[in-house]
Amino acid sequence: RPMDRIVCGDVGFGKTEIAMRAAFRAVVAGKQVALVSPTTILADQHFRNFKERFRTTAVEIRGLSRLTPPREEKEILDALALGKIDILIGTHRLLSKDVRFKNLGLAIIDEEQKFGVRQKERFKELRAEIDILSLSATPIPRTLQFALSKLRDISQIETPPKGRLSIKTYVLPNSKKIIQEAASAELKRGGQIYFLHNRVQTMDAFREKLAHIMPAAKIRSIHGRMDEKEMLGAMNDFRNKKFDVLLATTIIENGLDFPNVNTLIVEDATKLGLAQAHQIRGRIGRGDQLIIISIGIPKNISPKQKEVLEIFNELGSGKTKDGNE
Repeated sequence: RPMDRIVCGDVGFGKTEIAMRAAFRAVVAGKQVALVSPTTILADQHFRNFKERFRTTAVEIRGLSRLTPPREEKEILDALALGKIDILIGTHRLLSKDVRFKNLGLAIIDEEQKFGVRQKERFKELRAEIDILSLSATPIPRTLQFALSKLRDISQIETPPKGRLSIKTYVLPNSKKIIQEAASAELKRGGQIYFLHNRVQTMDAFREKLAHIMPAAKIRSIHGRMDEKEMLGAMNDFRNKKFDVLLATTIIENGLDFPNVNTLIVEDATKLGLAQAHQIRGRIGRGDQLIIISIGIPKNISPKQKEVLEIFNELGSGKTKDGNE
């Protein structure tokens, strides 16, 4: 019977690695693979990672999103229909009616909790017998209900990959001195910093304020209302270490992997839910640096929130002892 499996694992535990191996097995078996991501940034990262991983093989990988030029888009769609593309990576664009696969065998849905029911059912409409692999660190209740009812298979990744380090979390008062000390420690060892400021309206003013607090750092900002090409350009520059601090909204929540970023500063952590805070915290600690620091700077955080953020900072602590998220 066709596979319909959800792979659950804490942030940074290697769900993308599972997807890569599954995709390769499908291609070797003569099938095409579709990988759908919720954001253009994440789709672009997957495209880069897959291209790098399979560079020594004959696997043909292409990316498709709203940013794909019309001429290139037509070329991709024609090649896809003829079976000349093995793995197609993209956003919701892959669910459009004009995207036709010749021999689709596996659909991979990354960050499954970000998609609606109608979007996920679209793949089953494309071909009744395709295998579906969903990836999520925080599956939605509907997905868990299906798994518990045996309507979907579920697998859990319990062990972190080699080199994945636990994240030290400090919940501290809002202070220029604390920001300066955290930033200075990270920049001295050649690392980079995420600074989470989740208000688009005040981001430019806050960027100027940060420039006074950390004058030695190069700062750029991104948010969801930016032009996507500009946003991708900023992320690529950050990946290539052209600047030190990425001032961002919660757009960095999903799946971004920058091993050189080992400090996260959250301005007003009370605005985040605990599951979201844990997801965002998972964006750091992906390299082999020995010192990993995540600093939340709330205005009026509750004692319970403070306890959860500070105590549950070991690898795998996104789950409680009974396995619940």
